[in-house]
Amino acid sequence: MADVLKVGERAPDFESVDHEGKRVSLKDFRGKPVVVYFYPKDDTPGCTTEACGFRDRMGDYEKRGVKVLGISVDSQKSHKKFQEKYGLNFTLVADDKKEISSKYGVLGGNTASRVTYLIDKDGIIRHVYPRVSPKEHPEEVMKKLEELGLVR
Repeated sequence: MADVLKVGERAPDFESVDHEGKRVSLKDFRGKPVVVYFYPKDDTPGCTTEACGFRDRMGDYEKRGVKVLGISVDSQKSHKKFQEKYGLNFTLVADDKKEISSKYGVLGGNTASRVTYLIDKDGIIRHVYPRVSPKEHPEEVMKKLEELGLVR
């Protein structure tokens, strides 16, 4: 795995498709804080736990104007199945060409490592989680967003 990006760096823009097959780009969310979380594989135990944690807290994220993007090297079709199976209510971004994971320094072999970036409204990385515990992560992310003053 390459080195993860550092706090203070500009988050690399990317363009891909979401679970619905719609174009999605990081720059579409300028003006809002964004949680970009990378995970290894759709519908595996840790990834499902983490995704369902974000799903269950999405009302709080939305109320505070935070966009959540889950990214793995799975295809749009795989993301769609995962989203439907668990009722996921946030954007899953397909990175089947592994370009986004490479840009963010999280590509480990054939999958993305479990790494999360908190990006401010101007596109600057404000916090990096190089290691993530799937169960507690969605809650710890919200606390960190508050601590950094990215949300009220």
